Amino acid sequence: MRAQGTLIFFCGKMGAGKSTHSKLLAAEKDAVLLSEDEWLSSLYPGQITNFDDYLKYSAQLKPLLKSHIQNILSTGTNVVMDFPANTRNQRRWFLDLVSEIDAKHELVHLDISNEQCLRQIAQRRLQHPERALFDTEIVFHQVTRYFEAPSESEGLNIVKLNVAP
Repeated sequence: MRAQGTLIFFCGKMGAGKSTHSKLLAAEKDAVLLSEDEWLSSLYPGQITNFDDYLKYSAQLKPLLKSHIQNILSTGTNVVMDFPANTRNQRRWFLDLVSEIDAKHELVHLDISNEQCLRQIAQRRLQHPERALFDTEIVFHQVTRYFEAPSESEGLNIVKLNVAP
């Protein structure tokens, strides 16, 4: 019987560097990279204009991907998901996904300050002007109030990264 792949996912405030680190880790681990932003913009072009839209369409996306991800993991291939795991509820979805097929997981927690996140968001607006409407300080604070740091009591294998500015 072939060993299952490992699911790697991320926890970090908006602007913490989840997308950047997911790309680096996927290349390092020779893993399949799945990006929520890419899936959402492809499936729902121009339909996500605020945080409520994001929540609605993100919730619709996960059931579509669940068996796909499990099938990839079942081949022994690692999967890196650039999807947020910033609340207990979001992390429970990832844990359920791997526990159903007895696969391993790793949660990468990018633990950086609000100030650094805001600096990185400002830089991202310059590099990706199409994100300027969503990548704002107001949205950062709106989203951050839902953030819950992960705990091993959730049954998580946590790798904590303190990313320096």
